[in-house]
Amino acid sequence: MIDRAGLAAFLRSRREALQPEDIGLPRGPRRRTSGLRREEVAARCTMSTDYYARLEQERGPHPSPQMIAAIAQGLHLSLDERDHLFRLAGHPPPPRGVLSEHVSPGLARIFDRLYDTPAEIVTELGETLRQTPLGVALTGDASRYTGPERSLGYRWFADPSSRALYAPEDHDFLGRMFASGLREALTRRGPRSRAAHYADLLLARSAEFRTVWDAQEIGLRPREVKRYVHPSIGALELQCQTLLDPDQHHYLLVYTATPGSESYEKLQLLSVIGSATPTG
Repeated sequence: MIDRAGLAAFLRSRREALQPEDIGLPRGPRRRTSGLRREEVAARCTMSTDYYARLEQERGPHPSPQMIAAIAQGLHLSLDERDHLFRLAGHPPPPRGVLSEHVSPGLARIFDRLYDTPAEIVTELGETLRQTPLGVALTGDASRYTGPERSLGYRWFADPSSRALYAPEDHDFLGRMFASGLREALTRRGPRSRAAHYADLLLARSAEFRTVWDAQEIGLRPREVKRYVHPSIGALELQCQTLLDPDQHHYLLVYTATPGSESYEKLQLLSVIGSATPTG
């Protein structure tokens, strides 16, 4: 059962504790609100200001688990705070660890400061959880995928058209790397894991995957330079820096180009023209 008073009080306290700087917003000279405004929280949670305001006012509909998850993420809640919020809303908390899609506050704070940089947060299976606007412009909106297709490694073999975004000379290595990473995840998580499910699906679906899988390669890691073929701006060479959240097994990937290089100039152009719906 929902605890409306407890939910409202907890939401207000977390909103007032979160500062504009924590989510990459300028404070501004006219700000009088302690913490974030309701409309700022609502925008981060992709819901209307009225819907969020009613929750803080102990009224409105019973929020769904999806709504509560979005609020927990938007307010940069820790896992303990997220679980508390779910219980106040009358829902069991989601799982933790490798199955969790809740981005930790520390990783979220870093991510929110990368608004002018291509960046994304992914799971160990290559499922994108969050993207910056320039990240969407670079590789496409990964939020449109559902089920196994959320995994880039799965799409690589199940839908070869997804390879168009990557330099052809890298295709062989990338396929081997995705299979290697899936095998490592399966070994860590066991035969009943999502990694095992993806492997079974691909073994039944892709002859190419079966060949790569049978090679038993382990330990292949991304190369220092990633090469893209963007539909609007052409070839790009980007460095990828990675930050790991070991508790949630999430990776923050940040893509940069050498200042003064052709790829650097193309990234600046991409920030202006926006997404051309690449199919990465």
